[in-house]
Order: sequence, then structure tokens, then C-alpha cells
Amino acid sequence: MITLVFGFFAAHGQATKPIESKITNVTVFLNKAQVTREAKTRVEAGQVDLVLSGLTSQLDPASIQVAGKGDILVMGIRHQQNFMNEFNEPPKLKALKDSLAFHQRNLALVQSQKEILNKEEQMLLGNQKIGGTNQNLTVAELKAMADFYRSRLGDIVAQRMELDEKAKSINGHILRLQRQINSENELYSKNTSEIVITVSARAATSATLEVDYVVANAGWYPVYDLRARNTKSPIQLNYKANVFQRTGEEWENVGLTLSTANPSQGGVKPELYPWFLDFYNPVAYRQFDKKALGRGAVAPRAKMETGIAVEEEAPAQSLAELVGTVQTSLNTEFRIAVPYTVASSSKPTLVDIQSHEVKAGYAYSVVPKLDNDAFLIAKATGWEDFSLLPGEANIFFEGTFVGKTFIDPNSIGDTLSVSLGRDKRIVVKREELKDLTSKKLIGNNKREEHSWEISVRNAQAVPIDITVEDQLPVSKNKEIEVTAIDMGGAKYDPVTGKLTWKLVLQPNESKKLKYRYEVKYPKDKQISGL
Repeated sequence: MITLVFGFFAAHGQATKPIESKITNVTVFLNKAQVTREAKTRVEAGQVDLVLSGLTSQLDPASIQVAGKGDILVMGIRHQQNFMNEFNEPPKLKALKDSLAFHQRNLALVQSQKEILNKEEQMLLGNQKIGGTNQNLTVAELKAMADFYRSRLGDIVAQRMELDEKAKSINGHILRLQRQINSENELYSKNTSEIVITVSARAATSATLEVDYVVANAGWYPVYDLRARNTKSPIQLNYKANVFQRTGEEWENVGLTLSTANPSQGGVKPELYPWFLDFYNPVAYRQFDKKALGRGAVAPRAKMETGIAVEEEAPAQSLAELVGTVQTSLNTEFRIAVPYTVASSSKPTLVDIQSHEVKAGYAYSVVPKLDNDAFLIAKATGWEDFSLLPGEANIFFEGTFVGKTFIDPNSIGDTLSVSLGRDKRIVVKREELKDLTSKKLIGNNKREEHSWEISVRNAQAVPIDITVEDQLPVSKNKEIEVTAIDMGGAKYDPVTGKLTWKLVLQPNESKKLKYRYEVKYPKDKQISGL
């Protein structure tokens, strides 16, 4: 019987062989990533299940692809979760846990020392009687015993305070380590999964398998550095990527490709279905007796019909110099030429993609109604060729960090305007001319006339181009009339009320800009915002 049973399993059982694999390439999309693993093994004659274990549980089973080299036939592929196995802890997490255990041991030692001091104090306080009841002590003996108690109890108090401070410091270290460990554990205390590849071979042979799959909790987003050395040089545009992945797998020394594709959006064209119209027939709901329901009565039901179909819906070499750009039919890919490591972490890894010089013109702009400081503006052209995505940009001028801006290629047009900061050498002043400002009552209307003067002075040693902006009020009521009396040579937009002057100021040159307007409205009403 035993012989028959073993013969049965030999005839119908399936051999299983675990194999080691290594991540060789990763293509990171804006959301998700495609991982490529390579496994080399020897396959015996017959059919066998090759098991790739220790994979992330977040891979998409539908995305698994297997290609093989060798005299083998791939019979089938399946994916399964392994809840008995978790990711191996990385060295960083092990070091954190070792440090935590060290500090916990030190804390236990401090607490034990403090307990010993407490016991000693209790012993001293419980044995305060000096000598027997019939024994007389000399003054010197009493003084010696008093000095002993005072000295020892004082030492105990001092040592206990020292231990309390030490325990407080150790507890602080433990708290910080626990927070960091909890953050890391979220990434690694997860079950793994396995890909089982069934292959068949006519004879023993060596085989190489390449396995591709898509994982969630990974992606990248752009960040830019915009650098201008001075107002004569072009802008240096550094295109970077923050690559993140929280899969639990370590992407160590892999071929890294960044793609502008986004698999989460889907690539299937939506379909239009007939859009039906019909007259609306309201349904009158009448009250019903709830008690009657309990006696078997049926509540009236509204009958509703619908005909609408709904479908759900330079100095040092930079890494940027080693990135190749490939324009596919639909997307752009940036291929990093050197192996890269992206750890599974809550913090992204910064990767240099490209570096470009962008032609730029420089001019000043000031809005004295809001701020008397003039701002240096760089206007870059030709950026459309660089496949930019919406993202945050850090601005540097003359080697100094100025601030941040946001680049949105979909809305900035042909010219990318970047504010490079304030220039105190442009002196601007805006004031109302009281002599030309008046309020009059004519018939049933009030007329208010306002006059403003803007003075601009260039205190630099070089000529500058500067744009000055101000505004007139815009009426939202037909009973309120705004009339531009004198625009002082400004370009006027009646829809927005905006006034624009474009000036060229020579060194130490000053110019004054004046404008006047009138507002007419009924005398029995008040205007807000004037």
C-alpha cells in the first residue's frame, strides 16, 4: 500500500523549486512603477514550479509578464500572497532597533540604581535611634552620627536627582527611536507575495527568466531649480525628480527610467451613449399610516423610469549629464545612465534629470498700490522643448536663494515669467494729489474726482526697463459711472481697470506718472470699496 501511495504522488505531484531573483530595472511612472526582475536557475527534465518569493504584496497580478531564455517552455503563471513571511529588515531598521534595546537596558539600570538608593534611604530613616535606651552618648558621638546621616542622606538626594535627569534624557532618546521605528515598520511589517512560474523542459538545462510587474505606492513628481547669475546671462533650468516608493522592496543599483506616463488614468477611449430627453412628471407622495404597515398594509411605491444610460468613469559632473531622453509616441522617458538606488522609505529620493540653458530677458515690475518695492522679473522663452510637468521650482539669483514658484506648462503660455526678488535700488512712491481731489454734489448725483502721482527713480548705474501697474475702479452697477479723465500715457484696460506703463530709466533718472478719474453715483447711496 505504501508503495502504491508514493507511486501515485510521483505520477501526479508537481515539483516546486524556490529560486533567487534580483531587481535589475525599474520604470517609474507618475503613479506606480514597473519592476523588472531577473532570475537564473537550472531546470531538470520534466515540469516544475519555479517560485519567486519575497516580492511586494502590492504588485498587480494582471500586470505580470514572463520572458525566458533557454530550452524551456513556460506553461503558466500565478500569483499568491504569503502571510507567513515578511520583508527582511534593512540594516538601517536593525540599527534603530539595536539602539532602542541599548537605551532600554540603560534605562532599566538607572531605575534599578534609583530603587537601591530609595531602599537605603528607608533603611537610614528606619534606624534613627542612636545606642540603646540606657546608653548615654557623648556630644562628639552624637555629632558624628548626625554628620553621617546628613552627609549620606544628602548624597542619596543628589544621586537620585542625577539619575532622574539621566532617565529623562534616555526616555527622550527612546521616544524618538520608537517614532522612527514605527515609521519604518509601516513599510516592512507587511506580508510578501510570490510568483509561481510553471515551466517544462525536455532535458536538464540552464534558464534565465525575466519577470515584469507593476507595483502601487510608487511614482515621481518634478521639482525645478531656476538659477540666474546676473541680468546678462541666461537662466539655468535644472530639471529634477523626487522618486518615492513604499513597496517594501529595495531598488538597489537598478537601471532607472522615469516616464511621464500615468497608468492610473487608463488609456481606454470613453464612449458616448444616447442622451435621452423626456418631460418631467412629478410624483405626488401621500402620507400613509405607519401603524397600518404593522398590520400588513403596503406603503405606496413611486414608479420611476429613466432612459439615460450611465457609464462609470559644468564644475563637477552632474547626474543630469548622464540622462538620455526618449520621446515615445505618447510620453517622454528619462533614462538614467548610471545604476541608482531608491530605498523603500517615507522620504523621496532626489534624482537629477536634465540641465538646460534658457534664453531670458530681464525687466523690473512694480505695483505701488500694493508694494513700493520693484521686483526683478526674468522672462524665459523656449522652455516648451524640455517636456516640463507642473511642479514647484526653487529660485536662485546671484547664488542666493530667493524663494519658490510653481511652474504649470499648461497655463504659462510662450513666456515663463519668474520673479527674482526685490531691488531696493529702484525707489518708488505713490501718493494722492489732494489739490486735484474733490467731491461735488450736482443735482441728484455725487461726483468724486481722484488724482494720483507715482514717482519712479533708478538709483542703479545701468539703464533698466520697468513696468508700472496701477488701476481704476470698475463699476458693477449701472448707476455708478467711472470716467477716466487723464491716464498719463498708460495703457488702459476698461474691463479690468488696469493701467500699465512701460518705461526705460537711465541711471539716476526719475519719472513721475499721473492719472485722474471721476466716479459719479446717486447722492442718497454709498459706495463700498472706493
